[in-house]
Amino acid sequence: MQTPHQAHEAHPAHRTHHPIAVVGGGLGGLVLARVLHLHGIETAVYERDASPDARPQGGMLDLHEDSGQEALRAAGLFAEFRAAVHPGGEALRILDKHATVRMEESDEDSAGGRPEINRNDLRDLLLASLPGDTIRWGAKVTAARPLGAGRHEVALGDGTTFTTDLLIGADGAWSTLRPLVSDAMPRYSGVSFVEMDLHDADTRHPGSAAVVGGGMLFALAEGKGFLAHRETDGRLHIYCALRAPADWIASAGIDFTDTEAARSRLLGYFDGWDERLRAFIADADGPLVPRPIHALPLGHRWDRIPGVTLLGDAAHLMSPFAGEGANLAMLDGAELAAAIVAHPGDTEKALTVYEEALFPRAEASAVESADSLALCFGPDAPQGLVDQFTHPFGRADRSTDRSTDRSAD
Repeated sequence: MQTPHQAHEAHPAHRTHHPIAVVGGGLGGLVLARVLHLHGIETAVYERDASPDARPQGGMLDLHEDSGQEALRAAGLFAEFRAAVHPGGEALRILDKHATVRMEESDEDSAGGRPEINRNDLRDLLLASLPGDTIRWGAKVTAARPLGAGRHEVALGDGTTFTTDLLIGADGAWSTLRPLVSDAMPRYSGVSFVEMDLHDADTRHPGSAAVVGGGMLFALAEGKGFLAHRETDGRLHIYCALRAPADWIASAGIDFTDTEAARSRLLGYFDGWDERLRAFIADADGPLVPRPIHALPLGHRWDRIPGVTLLGDAAHLMSPFAGEGANLAMLDGAELAAAIVAHPGDTEKALTVYEEALFPRAEASAVESADSLALCFGPDAPQGLVDQFTHPFGRADRSTDRSTDRSAD
């Protein structure tokens, strides 16, 4: 008697097969699919979300000239991106715990090389550039196994499977596909965020809107602080951040399902801070969402495994303090696509070329991210961050990568 698996193998015509399959419909996976589409190479993208608007994709992103913007040029979408940029979004303020401004830069003062765009708008732009059948929505990948000769079988949550000649993991921090190439797991960074929003800020929260200004705010001291940004819909998107042990929520007994109780406990961490900063917590609309920050080990890489590779957070998850996560994911997608196009019929050569550039680039950004985290939450904060922004030979990133609520890039 045949086992179910044997019966399945006996009828290969009943199995879906894709020459190229991408797991994860975030920015990196979509850039990859778009660039390949421009070159007449179609991909199948499997995304666990049920639809494009199943959940918010995060807040504002600053796109860097040498990574995110370069990827959009390769995707033929640079003009569309520029049309969707948030005017004024490059403004910056750095405050201490007393709300004293330690550094301020207007949008006009900035170098202008990292314009801001809403992450939802950017994703919609990429989705609109692809054929309608590219994305398989509501398709959660649960496992994958090699079949030999670089081919893989991928299992979905509904019990179906597909096979592919080239499997690309763009499925984020807790990647299902990473174990195919690496046993590395994300580690807690020592910093946790609590995410919150102030809606219709200019009307309902004018004091907080005035403190944040038109763009990005850092308010830092004593291993904690606030990172805030004005969104295109009038919200203030706030991250309350603090150095804390991995189990701090449980050990402190904070129940984030009870918003008012959690609000009171969280305010206790900011005793002695200016009331205008504490108001971010006190007046927040909706739930307070804890988000511990994780990162893969510095220098994460893997040996060449036939027929599979990773991009974005699946490959190089890092803390958001270099602002590189989404930018690198997009560049990964564009460069992987370019390697595939440049080496038709030679998947292994394409993957080798891609990974040889990926590993050192990701390591450099991960080191920068770790260093920036140390500056933001070190003993002399915010002065260390101010010094990095104003140093004549180097400049800190304008913002964090505000994408901690996405699990796939």
